[in-house]
Amino acid sequence: MPMPSTNDLFQSFTRGYEARRDTEMSLSEFLEACRDEPLMYATAAERILDAIGKPEFVDTARDARLGRVFMNRTIRVYPAFSEFYGMEETIERIVSFFRHAAQGLEERKQILYLLGPVGGGKSSLAERLKALMEVHPIYVLKAGNEVSPVFESPLGLFDPEVMGAEIQERYGIPRRRLTGLMSPWALKRLDEFNGDISKFKVIKVRPSRLRQIGIAKTEPGDENNQDISSLVGKVDIRRLETLSQADPDAYSYSGGLNRANQGVLEFVEMFKAPIKMLHPLLTATQEGNYVGTENIGAIPFTGIILAHSNESEWQTFKGNKNNEAFIDRIYVIKVPYCLRVTEEQHIYEKLVSGSELSQAACAPGTLEMLARFSVLSRLREHANSNAFSKMRVYDGESLREVDPRARSMQEYKDSAGVDEGMDGISTRFAFKVMAATFNHDTTEVSADPVHLMYVLEQALRREQLPPETEKRYLEFIKTELAPRYAEFIGHEIQKAYLESYHDYGQNLFDRYIDYADAWIEDQDFKDSETGQLLNRELLNQELTKIEKPAGIANPKDFRNEVVKFALRSRAQHGGRNPSWTSYEKLREVIERRMFSQVEELLPVISFGSKKDGDTEKKHGEFVDRMVARGYTERQVRRLVEWYMRVKQAG
Repeated sequence: MPMPSTNDLFQSFTRGYEARRDTEMSLSEFLEACRDEPLMYATAAERILDAIGKPEFVDTARDARLGRVFMNRTIRVYPAFSEFYGMEETIERIVSFFRHAAQGLEERKQILYLLGPVGGGKSSLAERLKALMEVHPIYVLKAGNEVSPVFESPLGLFDPEVMGAEIQERYGIPRRRLTGLMSPWALKRLDEFNGDISKFKVIKVRPSRLRQIGIAKTEPGDENNQDISSLVGKVDIRRLETLSQADPDAYSYSGGLNRANQGVLEFVEMFKAPIKMLHPLLTATQEGNYVGTENIGAIPFTGIILAHSNESEWQTFKGNKNNEAFIDRIYVIKVPYCLRVTEEQHIYEKLVSGSELSQAACAPGTLEMLARFSVLSRLREHANSNAFSKMRVYDGESLREVDPRARSMQEYKDSAGVDEGMDGISTRFAFKVMAATFNHDTTEVSADPVHLMYVLEQALRREQLPPETEKRYLEFIKTELAPRYAEFIGHEIQKAYLESYHDYGQNLFDRYIDYADAWIEDQDFKDSETGQLLNRELLNQELTKIEKPAGIANPKDFRNEVVKFALRSRAQHGGRNPSWTSYEKLREVIERRMFSQVEELLPVISFGSKKDGDTEKKHGEFVDRMVARGYTERQVRRLVEWYMRVKQAG
């Protein structure tokens, strides 16, 4: 396929620009068009809801893991937020807010407030919502060559009491859509036109973050120099030479509320701002208008106010009795950290893929280990269950056979309370640790769990956390992550060591089924390869050899269960045994049997001089197979040496 030329690229850019250009029409053309296209007079909430799109319904009962996570509920998933992992409940609440606001309910008068810990995704959600606001155009009043400086809707010209019924009958625009509130700028133009509204034009404008049209961002400044002008605008001193101070044309409509009309105003760290600065937000949301710093009259506002900050600021603000009226007008949505390892890992994968590290080697298990640590740090302790089991249950694993003390998802959640996930290690901190891990080796840019544990430990000590918290976090590394990784890398090494790993596993599986079937039926078994006849006692000895490394507590029940599974599978697959990996419990038993003799591996897997050429050849093949599994040669050496040290230390 030929590469597009530079001209094609430029033409494509120009076409995109042309498609977003402003389009002018008369007021009567606008009203006529409204009859067939309700989006032309839609509120900001309706437009953003339409941009989010229809949800996809996921019946979690059809997926074992999701069924355990969501307790078999049918959940809504929105493609517009597909890269926000583990935030299904938060996103559903945000969409519900817009749905209720679009229906004209109380939410349309409220400030949408995202409350969550640092690095939890609040800013990313705000950016996505602002991007969605750019999808649909807005229709703005225009007089001559001047566009309304507050991007007001043409419907503000019409008083619902006087003209509501006629407009509804003639153009199908519901009466409740008419605010009857025009800006001081529009009122002045109406006077200049002697009440002839046909002289007004309407312009179709695309909301834009770059141009601050229908989308604005306000940040708290210094206590001493910040005033409400950053929200409501101020007088333009240069124009006072020719105009009076109360003239709408002498006003600079540069505030956040001015620019975000019909769109969305993002207020960052809202409660760091002085309370006097927040007052215009009350009337803007409740009454749909606010006053400027000069006596020019009320200015309309029909947009959405989106605010976010951290919990400490919210608690301080909420604790002040003087703020009760304000608190009542805030719709709080909590944005906690992700509490599912799989989704937390997806977040890291997304961050890595968006950086230069996407080309760097990352050993299997590295991102999963970091995700496990992050989630462990965020979980509330349970009185009768360990944190690692709780983490696995939250990730949708079934621990019924593994940990009898593990509780159900619901019991864990009830015990933890509503604030779980509002503290712990942030995704931002975790990614900084990940970046340091990739750059820890002076020879190659790569990451592996051994370097990760070291870098993580150093980073935690530098953070100067409270002693109890630091101790708990370091304990997670030593008692939860390191031993489990030793087990994981041990399996990786052993799998790479066994060249005919799959065939060997299948042979063990087939033999186990034959032995167990004969043992259950109390029949002697003749081994087709050796011709040896095994009675029930010998069969039991052979079965026990396979079961013992896995610590099977009740061999009789286990054998019955496995044989029943195999017979069912044979009936469905023409008499063939299932794959040895298809039955999870027996797969683990066989793996433990295969990998119980670590000492046999040492001459081949260890680095250094070898006794003979055959061992050297096997070592080379072992390293090649490890590289094929996703490790670099340097990582293979480091991880093998770490594993051997751990094994020697017991």
